[in-house]
Amino acid sequence: MTDEQIMQLVKDGNLSKAAVLFTRYNKKLYNFFLRQTYDQGLSEDLTQNVFERMIRYRTSYNIEHSFKSWIYQIARNVKFDTYKKKKLPIQDDVDFQRIDVGQEMTTSSLEKKETLKNLEQAISKLNPEQRELIHLTKIQKMKYSEVASLLETTEGAVKVKVYRAVKELRKIFLKIDVQ
Repeated sequence: MTDEQIMQLVKDGNLSKAAVLFTRYNKKLYNFFLRQTYDQGLSEDLTQNVFERMIRYRTSYNIEHSFKSWIYQIARNVKFDTYKKKKLPIQDDVDFQRIDVGQEMTTSSLEKKETLKNLEQAISKLNPEQRELIHLTKIQKMKYSEVASLLETTEGAVKVKVYRAVKELRKIFLKIDVQ
């Protein structure tokens, strides 16, 4: 079954089907938050809040739209609401040395690990909007049209922003890789 079909069942009152969506999206959302906040505990809390809201607002889901876009819109709202409510600063500049990226990497190649570490460091130096765009389009592999719907903008605007983010990422990465 597709995510949209499962969410329709949840919307219709079959709440046990929400577990399937939780299994499919739990790690993805956690990683989305982790790459935005660089805080494991906060990322776990935010992920939990997304699924609570998914259940609470299930009747607002429209099967004609992508479930992925809908759940990520909830995720963005949860993040912004949490930051606003707790008056947390949105991280623009992250101290990469404190971040343990080794847990997510399973490759045995030291060279690949170093490249991934440098890439994570470069991503952390992007502004929050660019980090989010890179995560959604390149890591979560969302279509530009889905991201446009999520950000309430045009597909063309998303393409331009992603292009600029990738260009900036490349520039930062090359500086790190040379060091």
